[in-house]
Amino acid sequence: MSHLARATSRIRNNWPNQPTASFAFVMATGIVAAALLDAGWSRASWTLLWIAVGGLLVLMVGLLGRLLVHTNHVVADFRNPHKGFGYLTMVAAINVVGIGFHPVAPAVTWIMAAMSIPLWLFLAYGVPLSMMLRTEIGETRSPRLLPVDGTWFLWVVSTQSLSMAAASLATGGSQVRLLSDAAVALWGIGIMLYLTLTTLVMLRLLTGGENQGGIVPTNWIFMGATAITVLAGSMILHLPGDVPVVQMAGPTVGGISYLLWAFGLWWVPLLVAFGFWRHLVRREPLNYSTSLWSVVFPLGMFAVATYRFGTVNQMPLVAWLGNVATWAAAAAWLAVFLGMVFTWGRWVLSGTQLNRPQRPRPQRPRP
Repeated sequence: MSHLARATSRIRNNWPNQPTASFAFVMATGIVAAALLDAGWSRASWTLLWIAVGGLLVLMVGLLGRLLVHTNHVVADFRNPHKGFGYLTMVAAINVVGIGFHPVAPAVTWIMAAMSIPLWLFLAYGVPLSMMLRTEIGETRSPRLLPVDGTWFLWVVSTQSLSMAAASLATGGSQVRLLSDAAVALWGIGIMLYLTLTTLVMLRLLTGGENQGGIVPTNWIFMGATAITVLAGSMILHLPGDVPVVQMAGPTVGGISYLLWAFGLWWVPLLVAFGFWRHLVRREPLNYSTSLWSVVFPLGMFAVATYRFGTVNQMPLVAWLGNVATWAAAAAWLAVFLGMVFTWGRWVLSGTQLNRPQRPRPQRPRP
């Protein structure tokens, strides 16, 4: 069998293993592209944006094939509290890419926002309803608090991505008021979801409800949800000041966004410390996995949110910090991208299975 035939066979066999949060690659690439554009690196920015487009198309085809060929796997993941919210990365990815094209092709932003709305409605209501109904009918007796983890914040991220899309499109024409109203309403929904989930996740972390794997990369989505809320808020503040909803909600949006920005900044050292604890103290191997894009995306989102919030509100120190964060996000993107390419290349050559569950490490007996 030729190498091409073997690779095709492996891809077909690994369709069931495509992670639900695989669109995090598109989210991370698109937002780092936006950060580089703010830093003046337009050529690198457009290169990354087109890479995000390519990744979005490939992952869409993969998800469609998985849905057609392995429907049972898709449904099982949808009903899994640790995986179901991962599908919301698709909504955020579509909007991040669409917003990236807004300066040169607003029609693309319109089309992609329209695509994301039915997906958001289905997933944002369907995943939590599925979980509640399973408990209601007695299919599972597990406490509802236990499944809460960082991936749940994708509920917030996808909602705020719609707010950003509405704010991007509310720049002129007869729909300014309607789109401004939608942007503020979605931003408010995202705030309430964020506050609710933060309470649940902090309770779980402090009471030892974390998975056996410890503090995982997806916990960076805590900070990413904060950053995208701040970015959506800065875009709302950039809307025309004579729009009634901006006049009414502007001070509230600005104040809450600044507090959330500070809270997101507070999260960074804590998350870095978790990473050192996981990989240096517990000696967990740092191998490539899709979850690493859940680290890159928050870094890129924090960079863009910090720079634009500081610029809109004339806070030069905040804007400077956003520029510094841009290079940290770009370096993280490059490192994870090289890890992804190396892993895929090794997989094609060796035929090892992608996304194979790791065996738990044997625990040392306590004295």
